Amino acid sequence: MKKSSSNELTPKEIVRELDRYIVGQGAAKKSVAIAIRNRWRRLHTPEPFREEIMPNNIILIGPTGVGKTEIARRLAKLVNAPFLKIEATKFTEVGYVGRDVDSIVRDLTEIAVNMVKSEKAAAVRDKARALADERILDLIVPPVRRRQSVEAGEAGDTLPDYDENKATRDKFREKLAAGELESRTVEIEISAAQMPAMQVFGPMNVEEMGVNIQEMFGNIMPKKTKKRKMGIAEARELLAVEEAQKLIDTEAAVKEALERLQNSGIVFLDEIDKIAGEKGRGGGPDVSREGVQRDLLPIVEGTTVLTKYGMVKTDHVLFIASGAFHVSKPSDLIPELQGRFPIRVELESLTEDDFVKILTIPQNALMKQYAALLATENVTIEFADDGIREIAKIATQVNEQVENIGARRLHTIMTTLLEEVMFESPDTYGGKTIRVTKELVDQKLSSIVKDKDLSRYVL
Repeated sequence: MKKSSSNELTPKEIVRELDRYIVGQGAAKKSVAIAIRNRWRRLHTPEPFREEIMPNNIILIGPTGVGKTEIARRLAKLVNAPFLKIEATKFTEVGYVGRDVDSIVRDLTEIAVNMVKSEKAAAVRDKARALADERILDLIVPPVRRRQSVEAGEAGDTLPDYDENKATRDKFREKLAAGELESRTVEIEISAAQMPAMQVFGPMNVEEMGVNIQEMFGNIMPKKTKKRKMGIAEARELLAVEEAQKLIDTEAAVKEALERLQNSGIVFLDEIDKIAGEKGRGGGPDVSREGVQRDLLPIVEGTTVLTKYGMVKTDHVLFIASGAFHVSKPSDLIPELQGRFPIRVELESLTEDDFVKILTIPQNALMKQYAALLATENVTIEFADDGIREIAKIATQVNEQVENIGARRLHTIMTTLLEEVMFESPDTYGGKTIRVTKELVDQKLSSIVKDKDLSRYVL
């Protein structure tokens, strides 16, 4: 039976979806799947318990290129909930130049509102398109209204106006619906930008003051429009968006968005290891790093943040953090922040067998990507099993000798391997089939792999 919503996916189904794109890392997938399912479970618990159940935040620990960020990307498409992926390195302690951590909540709120508005717009799309077609029809065949004579009705009656060219309009309406007028050009009026973006310099930003200057000036000054000529197909899309905005109840959409954010919002905080300073070291950037950790504490634990849409509580927002922790380790985070992330999952380094699977199994596998790119120029590329194994072997070998960058090593190797083919394909290989074997891989890459100094720069 098909689930009606991504929120209703069971943990096994979430893992199965992630398996389509990410190889291995079963422990991380399982932890994330349980955390996502717990969002749904909490919303179905009795009212007294619902507010007491707090999310178990997660830290994913593992070397670069093993799938931490990819898990976040796939989760964003999988869950029907406000989802924000952001790097911890973007933030600075309050008082320093840079973004403060409250902007996480403001960005997430914006995502939630846009998500709900998009859903509402999709629900009224057909009605909006019909209204857009009527506006286009008015441009092609403007209605000619005539007042009916008093003799046509009884004395004292007020008779409605009638369209003198109704038959012509009906005929063009049918043509418009059949797509026979798509090539015609019309001139429409569209809303122009009210004013350029403004930046306020000072200790408080505009949203903290509870003032939306853009909207404030927009309401004072008349709305500006500008005329543009375009094809009917393009005009229909623009007018349909305008009509959909008129049909949506903005206040109800914002209210629903805030509720969804507060109950189901997810923040993926990447590169959290970059704000962990080594203990015992003071001064320098470590001051700001520790300050960012202290600023994150209330957001992760649960606080109320002022946004332009109103107050937002973060008590039930799920936080998933990730980091390579090459230089630092999770224990270098301040103890209070460590306590806010009770679940820690270590991701495994990728093996040669993992690289073989990464090259072939996922729906977005690297070999499938190259095959699709070359197919646009009528070139067929085939990868022999021994060729795939050799690519995986070289990737493992270079990761061990130079620097372990995980699956990202496959991109550098494939780029070097197929460089000549990608360059020559429009002129030389059109209509041909290229077969990548172990011999071809050895011929292209063996000399680079053996020269360790060269492989540092090329692979």
